[in-house]
Amino acid sequence: MELSERKRKILQAIVDDYVSTAEPVGSRSIAKKHDLGLSSATIRNEMADLEELGYLEQPHTSAGRVPSQLGYRLYVDQLMNRYKLTVAEIQNIQYAMELKIKELNELIQHVSSVISRLTQYTTIVSTPQLKKSSIKYLQLVPIDSKSALLVIITNAGIVKNRTIKISEGVNVEFLSKLTAILNDKLAGLTIEQINLQKIQEIKKEMISNEEMLMPILEHISDTITDIDSGEIYLGGATNIFNFPEYNDIEKAKEFFSFVEEKKNLYKLLNNFQNHYLKSNNTINISIGKENEFSEIQDCSLVTSTYSLGGKIVGMIGIIGPTRMEYAKTVSSLEYLTKQFNQMLLKWLSEGNSD
Repeated sequence: MELSERKRKILQAIVDDYVSTAEPVGSRSIAKKHDLGLSSATIRNEMADLEELGYLEQPHTSAGRVPSQLGYRLYVDQLMNRYKLTVAEIQNIQYAMELKIKELNELIQHVSSVISRLTQYTTIVSTPQLKKSSIKYLQLVPIDSKSALLVIITNAGIVKNRTIKISEGVNVEFLSKLTAILNDKLAGLTIEQINLQKIQEIKKEMISNEEMLMPILEHISDTITDIDSGEIYLGGATNIFNFPEYNDIEKAKEFFSFVEEKKNLYKLLNNFQNHYLKSNNTINISIGKENEFSEIQDCSLVTSTYSLGGKIVGMIGIIGPTRMEYAKTVSSLEYLTKQFNQMLLKWLSEGNSD
């Protein structure tokens, strides 16, 4: 059923007021605060209709109503006014994004922190999944007789450290020689170009016991795979406690436990990345039970992608209560994503921290 213009304006007013106050909205409040030219009684009748149609809910026996998931969906799709960032907000973003950062992972973490501070919600940012990034440097550093530290740096500034187990007989000289060969054979190659043939070349030059060499090469392979899959950074996880919806400690704990598990965040963002690949949307808003995971079905998730050369390489997500400032969140995310795209392009063109 197509809503009349009057019903649409009343629904818009209720969502705006509820987002602002977190209190159920009554007809008298709308009549006083919004110049709709309608009496309180008329507004009350229209609210009853909106509730019957599923756009509003009455949480208590009071006359106040709150938006339902359907109401929020109509609001963000059709009723939400465009929010224009203030000069101060833009300046704050620009200043926060101008810091000199030495590693890409540090940059991603910083962006996550900036977004959470700006929006006061919880943020998720995935690092680029760059199969085209190349290996810049590898090093194997002995720790003790049974372990060594593997360090891999890519031209995109991604640094991966991993402690690996080494076999008996692997000494400093062995690791030093292997480090030199690895850099000779792999440096400058993209992750896609590091194949079985290259591994065979390394084995041939080392002329060593496979029991000593193969575990190390397997660790290197696993670490390269990790670089390709990227990481996820969480910002402002405790911000959710600032909203009255999460005064329920058990509910808050459930949310916090969910976002602390990175496997959940990987799956969450991957699902949305598939959505972006099939559509031309720059921003996606998922409300309440539209989210797959029960732990965040009282939340809304606003996501955006960032790209290199027209290809999606990562995602930014903002999680807050369904009573979210959608217009401001969308405008903030659009601007931040644009700034981040520019920073990332500049970062890669300069060859990271050199």
